[in-house]
Amino acid sequence: MANLKEIRGRITSIGSTMQITSAMKMVAAAKLKKAQDAIVMLRPYSEKLTELIENVSAGTELEEVSTFTAEREVKRALYIVVTSNRGLAGAFNSSVTKELNVLLGNVDHEVEILTVGKKAFDAVRRSRTVYGNHSSVYDQLSFDVVASFTEQVMKDYSEGKFDKVFVIYNKFINAATQEVRTEQVLPIALPEKSSDVNTDYIFEPSAREILEGLIPKSIKTQVYKAILDSVAAEHGARMTAMHKATDNAQALKNDLVITYNKARQAAITNEILEIVSGAEALKAK
Repeated sequence: MANLKEIRGRITSIGSTMQITSAMKMVAAAKLKKAQDAIVMLRPYSEKLTELIENVSAGTELEEVSTFTAEREVKRALYIVVTSNRGLAGAFNSSVTKELNVLLGNVDHEVEILTVGKKAFDAVRRSRTVYGNHSSVYDQLSFDVVASFTEQVMKDYSEGKFDKVFVIYNKFINAATQEVRTEQVLPIALPEKSSDVNTDYIFEPSAREILEGLIPKSIKTQVYKAILDSVAAEHGARMTAMHKATDNAQALKNDLVITYNKARQAAITNEILEIVSGAEALKAK
């Protein structure tokens, strides 16, 4: 059994750790509110944009809509992997890289990775071809920053460098729940034509021109939404992880206090026994 000094040192150390984890929990909770508001406000816009594209494209031949809607044989694919720059968020980052490895285990074409987040870059840089690392987007996250590298991806896709583009990220459900999602970014999926859809519209300018403006914006919004979802999910995961860490530290501290009290009581008992034994020995003389 450790001596009393060692146990006291461990109790003090755990107490200091608890202060850190508790502070990190409160910081994550404060950041979560702002990130949650951002993604909640963007989702209706993204959904409405998708709805507009579906309505406008309903009466148009898919191959005539845009270069971003044309299906072709997949020889090379790009995966946009979204994680965080920091750890201490439970399985938040590892779940994304695990999903990526599962997906890549079932493909028979070339793959390149675009990483958003240092954790993703560290996980793939030695084993995969990295198309680009954009971990710096978190320094000043905005739609324009995300759109800048998304435009390059769209340009390479239109030039035939990639035949499909996917994004893998954690979708924010609530503070305690995140769901790993894999979504196809390119080619953009348009709905199948239905005879029930009313397509009796007069477009000005033409439907093709409208789609040529809406589709690129939709693609950029989809990637931006994935990153905002990931940011909110990260703060939720970190808040939950730090809450559990604080609870575990408190339980460990309580166990150590009990152990310390038992050891202290045993030491006092031994000292009393030694005094009594010494007194009895003096009486015997």
